[in-house]
Amino acid sequence: MVFVLLFVAIIAAIILRWLSRQRLFAKPWLEEGLAGEVPGTGASQLPAAKIGLGVFLAVVGSLFALFLSAYLIRMDMGDWRPLPLPTVLWFNTGLLILSSLALQWAQVNARRDDIEGAQAGLLAAGVLALAFLAGQFVAWRQLDATGFYLASNPANTFFYVLTALHGLHLLGGIVALGRTTVKAWRGVAVAKLRMSIELCTVYWHFLLLIWLIVFGLLLLGANASLANFIELCTFH
Repeated sequence: MVFVLLFVAIIAAIILRWLSRQRLFAKPWLEEGLAGEVPGTGASQLPAAKIGLGVFLAVVGSLFALFLSAYLIRMDMGDWRPLPLPTVLWFNTGLLILSSLALQWAQVNARRDDIEGAQAGLLAAGVLALAFLAGQFVAWRQLDATGFYLASNPANTFFYVLTALHGLHLLGGIVALGRTTVKAWRGVAVAKLRMSIELCTVYWHFLLLIWLIVFGLLLLGANASLANFIELCTFH
């Protein structure tokens, strides 16, 4: 329960900080400027899309927090048999980091009205994200080939469920990213793409954070026997 509350608090703090930077908590009735604009910026008030994304991220973060809390609780039970993590997961993590950086690069170029740079960043992010999902599938196949099936051990079940849940959310993001990329390559003005690119970038950074936490806990679960041995030696 403590882990759930801490995880949700961290996710909420990140989302609230992002929304506050979008002027969500501004009081327009106390500020001067044209109607419908944020004084001093010339920008309109926070679009509904950003609010919707913030709410969605909060829900997804809470969902993962519940699963990860259950993972930690289940790991302390006697029938837990550590699952050896495939080495390819480290490579996949690097791919997701690069994908997130590519989208950040696309966002920076979009703000500079550099459509070619934005196109390159979007395309690179999509390719790297697909490569990440392919790598996750390879990890599944490797575990299955060595006898670590879905229902043969609680550690196996959590691994497949957590990675599948994360992969499904990333796949949904790839659909949105693909639509934005197609628009960019069809010559849509970069000014009309900035919002979509920004939302995709925030979503990618969020999923990267989720994966790093998930991967860290999977590593902890894989080394549970070692951790128990160290704890036993400490108390004796």
